[in-house]
Amino acid sequence: MKEELNDIILVPTDFSEVCQNAIDHGVEIAEYLNYKVCLLHVINRETKTQLKKEQKSVEAIEKKLKAVADKIYEKTKVEVEYLYKEGSIFNIIHKTASDIKAQLIILGTHGKKGLQHLFGSFALKVITNAPVPTIVVQKRAFGDGYKNIVFPINDFTEARQKLNWAIHIGKKFNSKIHIFQQEQTDPGLLSRIKIITKQIEEAFNKYDVDYNLVKAEKKANFTKQLLTYAVQNNADLIMIMTGPDMYSPDFDLGLWDEKIMFNQAQIPVMCINPVECGSVYYEYITLI
Repeated sequence: MKEELNDIILVPTDFSEVCQNAIDHGVEIAEYLNYKVCLLHVINRETKTQLKKEQKSVEAIEKKLKAVADKIYEKTKVEVEYLYKEGSIFNIIHKTASDIKAQLIILGTHGKKGLQHLFGSFALKVITNAPVPTIVVQKRAFGDGYKNIVFPINDFTEARQKLNWAIHIGKKFNSKIHIFQQEQTDPGLLSRIKIITKQIEEAFNKYDVDYNLVKAEKKANFTKQLLTYAVQNNADLIMIMTGPDMYSPDFDLGLWDEKIMFNQAQIPVMCINPVECGSVYYEYITLI
């Protein structure tokens, strides 16, 4: 049996505007889910250069983190911890998430450039290797929460883990979940999609989750249809699997980060890797 995780949201920050928005998202989510927040700053060459330029020591990072944490607690009463570690952004984020047994990571990005100049392909590397789900946010504010969630389904969907999180978040935020189903001309693939969709609908009905089912056009590009639908229906969150979904013909690896993660509408994207992890997984493990 996998190790149970703590109710902690990890938010890496370089103190930029986009990372502050990621912190805001993390705090708001923590309020809804009754989680704690852990801020993380990775001290890399860029940090050291900036500190040298400003003639400051590493302790200045701790003071900044403490100031942010204190301000959050004063305003929201959400418990905030903070850490600063030296090393590679990729390794430190993953190791810290595992060490503190975080349930979620919130990663701030704007376009193809984000946390400490973390460019698109490298951000994708962080996300696809993360031990827990990652919510990618841009400059769009949290607003009223995740009231409209788009839940795409295709023939590569590993439904169970994405479903568990959809139910968990959907119940907490009183969300409406929009199942966006891919259509196929191949009878075998279409049959698989229909089975997955039926299982998901049964689970949503069992847990009294508000949802609707929308079917994409067979011949049109699924990713483009997904994003268009998300914008037209004021989606607050898109949930995808970053394993099998990415390698389907409609989630082209070369363009995936630009089309979904960096969508122009700045809709947050929850990226879930196909691994069994977390208390959320075990809470709903018998669904399918």
